[in-house]
Amino acid sequence: MKKLNLFSTPLQLLGIVLIIMGISWMISSEPWMLDKFANEQRLNMKFEKLFEFEANESLPGYLKQIYKFFGLWVFVIGLFIVSFSRPLFKNDYNLKLNLLVCTGILVYFGMILAYFWIPSSHFIYLGWLAIIFHSASLYAFIND
Repeated sequence: MKKLNLFSTPLQLLGIVLIIMGISWMISSEPWMLDKFANEQRLNMKFEKLFEFEANESLPGYLKQIYKFFGLWVFVIGLFIVSFSRPLFKNDYNLKLNLLVCTGILVYFGMILAYFWIPSSHFIYLGWLAIIFHSASLYAFIND
């Protein structure tokens, strides 16, 4: 039972973090501001300056739309991870392997992209937490 918890619990925590992040992006009135510093560094300008151009007056609405959909996707991915890492699936080797592969791709490639595109983001810390969660589940899977 302990190995099951070591497999399931970290993945469920990862899923819960993704659910919370997704909800945050969906309910925020200015979701791009959740990572303001890194976004402004990537843009190489402040949002106030970006939005003051007449040609960009519809940009906040567009960004809100994009981030709301992004939040929905992150939320649903979190739901999938929580749903399929439940102890109910403790004996399903293939399901556990597929879950580890998919979450591994999400976590490790997400970190690579984050370091490449937004290295100053505070979300990097959540990425390291996700790596710890995934590694613990992988360890439990290998030693099962």
